[in-house]
Amino acid sequence: MAVVVAFNYPTAENDLAVYRRQFHLPPCTTANGCFREINQNGGTTPPPTTDPGWAVEAALDIEMVSATCPACNVLLVEANNDTIGNLLTAVAQARTQSAKFISMSWGTDVEHPVQLVRDQTYFNHPGIAFVASSGDRGFPNLSWPAASQFVTGVGGTRLERIRRPEWEPHGGQKPRRRGWLETAWPGAGSGCSLIQPKPPFQQDAGCTNRTVADVSAVAENVALYTTTPEAGWLIVAGTSVSTPIIASVYALAGNPGPNDRPNSYPYARPWALNDIVEGSNGSCGGSYLCTAVPGYDGPTGIGTPNGVRGFSTI
Repeated sequence: MAVVVAFNYPTAENDLAVYRRQFHLPPCTTANGCFREINQNGGTTPPPTTDPGWAVEAALDIEMVSATCPACNVLLVEANNDTIGNLLTAVAQARTQSAKFISMSWGTDVEHPVQLVRDQTYFNHPGIAFVASSGDRGFPNLSWPAASQFVTGVGGTRLERIRRPEWEPHGGQKPRRRGWLETAWPGAGSGCSLIQPKPPFQQDAGCTNRTVADVSAVAENVALYTTTPEAGWLIVAGTSVSTPIIASVYALAGNPGPNDRPNSYPYARPWALNDIVEGSNGSCGGSYLCTAVPGYDGPTGIGTPNGVRGFSTI
């Protein structure tokens, strides 16, 4: 499992150790081969600069991987800085390192035709699950590379514990058994791309181009630990939470087929995900592009993981 971030996170391994001890997870260290930290060129010399915000981002990513897939090996690939060119170089390095699952909790909400060229170079690689955040600015803002036809774009949800039995909100006759009310997270990016072609597995009728997102996971009220820039536990939110969770679910499901597009898997098995039918991330007249509805919708995609069947090859 590869996590791509920017700048140097000097306390990554130590912070990860504290997080995993807190939640009684087995050690994941350089010594036991579970954790590796490399630069965008594949070497062990760290990038020259540390950025506090990106250090928190990196902590969140590797700790959400640990929470979701405790047995996963973690490869932290650090770009020299947060320019898109260096971040994409780090993505290519993750692929060079034979990573089959690549988490990217970053992106740009500016669409440009050059992204179509970059898609072909960096993401048109069957057999690899590229996973990216849909952004945190709600509708009608979508983020690239989540908007790429070759990438799984990840939206977000919020969870509220149910204190008493309730019925399904869309007229079903089953009581909720998960113990949680799950709704669209208001900050999750979604929308209809102006330039990205629609992949063949996406069938929604309200957008002739690529629609974001594909799937989602919880995006708020999770804990992380970091000592960069300062020591302590933080409670954070964003699709930077949900993205490494989804990448880890792909990893739990097993390696993609060598010729497969893993972002198509959830569309082939919507029954294997939790359909999110409440909440909104903007104003769109009730359209599915910003409103959670039965079936596919922009903020939450096909839904959230219900086990791993929806993220595996047939």
